[in-house]
Amino acid sequence: QVQLVESGGGLVQPGDSLGLSCAASGRTFRTYSMGWFRQSKAKEREFVARISGSGALIYYADSVKGRFTISRDNVKNTVYLQMNSLKPEDTAVYYCAAATYGSSSSAGWTYWGQGTQVTVSS
Repeated sequence: QVQLVESGGGLVQPGDSLGLSCAASGRTFRTYSMGWFRQSKAKEREFVARISGSGALIYYADSVKGRFTISRDNVKNTVYLQMNSLKPEDTAVYYCAAATYGSSSSAGWTYWGQGTQVTVSS
């Protein structure tokens, strides 16, 4: 069992930066792929980024590539999402997720956090 707790959301202006964190429980954190997804009111939950257990493999959605950076610290059991050059369309609830083998589909993830709201507005 893995428990995930996100933090770091908030209200920012277009062009600003914001960092999200997701703290995981358990001693097997390094064996899980970790991912970030987001969901706005008008859309289904969508893939943002994912990182393998070792951190060697990283994937991004095209919509965030070059602006967002996913990373992890296997000592602190934490995964991060650094978001730069934020746009209004980035507004959503952001969720972190864990899975033995992650993918870009939300269906393939086993554990989910409760989500943190990110609002980008002037």
